[in-house]
Amino acid sequence: MTRVLPPADYPGCPVTVTEARAADRTLRIPRWGLWDVFWGLIAAVFIGVGVAAALLVVDAPVGLQILVGVSVPWLALGGWPLLVTAWRGNGPVIDLGLRLTWSDVGWGAVGGFASLVLAAVAAAITAVFVPDLTSTAAEAADELLADSSRLAITLFALMVMVGAPIVEEIFFRGLLFASLRKRGLGAVLTIVISALVFAGFHFEPLRFFVLLPTGLVLGWVRWKTGSTGAAIVTHGLLNAPGAVLLLLGGQGMSP
Repeated sequence: MTRVLPPADYPGCPVTVTEARAADRTLRIPRWGLWDVFWGLIAAVFIGVGVAAALLVVDAPVGLQILVGVSVPWLALGGWPLLVTAWRGNGPVIDLGLRLTWSDVGWGAVGGFASLVLAAVAAAITAVFVPDLTSTAAEAADELLADSSRLAITLFALMVMVGAPIVEEIFFRGLLFASLRKRGLGAVLTIVISALVFAGFHFEPLRFFVLLPTGLVLGWVRWKTGSTGAAIVTHGLLNAPGAVLLLLGGQGMSP
């Protein structure tokens, strides 16, 4: 039996779809979905593991291992949603809600403040049970400060503050969030599921309950604004303190 696809302006679609409809644009029925989320995650994991193994084999410098090891999996995590929505939809701008208005910036800033507070509280509670709580990013930052050039340190800080928010939000609050809504899931369940997948995909079990509340805030911002751009602002502000600390030469980015 052929599955009936939802219309282009399905309930919970990004605001960019509604805006395109209002402008009398003819939109294609989006033919991407949860399978594309699955393959994107799988590809990112395999690429990451393969690149890390190759860099270890050739004994690449620490800075190169970190920068390449972090960025290359983004080809799947960020690149696949852009490709699949262009191929089987209306392009990433419309289908994934990639817009940024002043209103989006404002709500993104509100979300950024809220996520920083929640992350700090969650980290403090987790540290009671895990006194040496740290993060993969913090460990990478310490390695860079100990054995890398200023250029490598600056590039990593920019990746943390700019690159990661863009790539991760395109995937988790873009492709995953929209795929769940397109399947008919309600807003609350979509926010929760996308936050759980986001927290789990970082592969840091000790920090799961630090990442989860921030994922919920990111999902709420995406729901409130209909804009993935707003979620990118929130995520960037969340990551900014650690990146700035790294640029200033401080070791141990906050968890």
